[in-house]
Amino acid sequence: MARAVRHTRAYPGRRTSPYMLVLGMLLMLSVALLMLLALGIVSLPVGSDESSLAGRRPHRSAIDTDGMGQRKEPWTEVLSWEPRAFIYHNFLSKEECEYLINLAKPHMDKSTVVDGETGRSKDSRVRTSSGTFLKRGRDKIIRKIEKKISDYTFLPVEHGEGLQVLHYEVGQKYEPHFDYFQDEFNTKNGGQRIATVLMYLSDVEEGGETVFPSAKVNSSSFPWYNELSDCGKKGLSVKPKMGDALLFWSMKPDAIPDPTSLHGFKSH
Repeated sequence: MARAVRHTRAYPGRRTSPYMLVLGMLLMLSVALLMLLALGIVSLPVGSDESSLAGRRPHRSAIDTDGMGQRKEPWTEVLSWEPRAFIYHNFLSKEECEYLINLAKPHMDKSTVVDGETGRSKDSRVRTSSGTFLKRGRDKIIRKIEKKISDYTFLPVEHGEGLQVLHYEVGQKYEPHFDYFQDEFNTKNGGQRIATVLMYLSDVEEGGETVFPSAKVNSSSFPWYNELSDCGKKGLSVKPKMGDALLFWSMKPDAIPDPTSLHGFKSH
């Protein structure tokens, strides 16, 4: 603006006419507007039709999910550093959760565990839920969810396993366990598991928490402590909420297995 003011004074010593004053003011306003546009403080409308409105940034409280409904504003909460655990709130929309449930429902079978000696699946009393695997990249919606997981973890999509949908009836459980492998067979054939993302597809009235009994922090420090079941009040617990995603790391940053990542589930 200072340069514009000096520039209008091109004829010192002469009486300034009203025309020159108006011209000078318009010039200063033009320069000021250009500065505001450059800084992004103001913007010019590009049209009032529907096509121009479609390109605007959505309201932060309602994020569109490409035809799979809308989800509330996403945000991440740090739970623990031992183990490293984080909750991505509103990771999935309600429609995405229901899509995964309906896709998996006809194919649910008794859950199994991995045999450390053979690498094959086997039945075990420590895991009583039902579940099924969804082939990686099987459709557009699955690929989009896998891409979000990759962005969340900073790990390539091709390094991930297929999605596994699990269902727990009342009284079913998965005893505390590690997601990282402790045998040579699995680490040689598929590599070590370093992180897990648990996406909660439904709300529960009571129980169903993911519990980390060896975590260095207790759930008593969180505001939802009184909402937890008796089992959930032991160690660090995460109460299921539709659309939320829990990320925890089974390996430390130096690639050493983290014993504090021990975790389990129990549906009351």
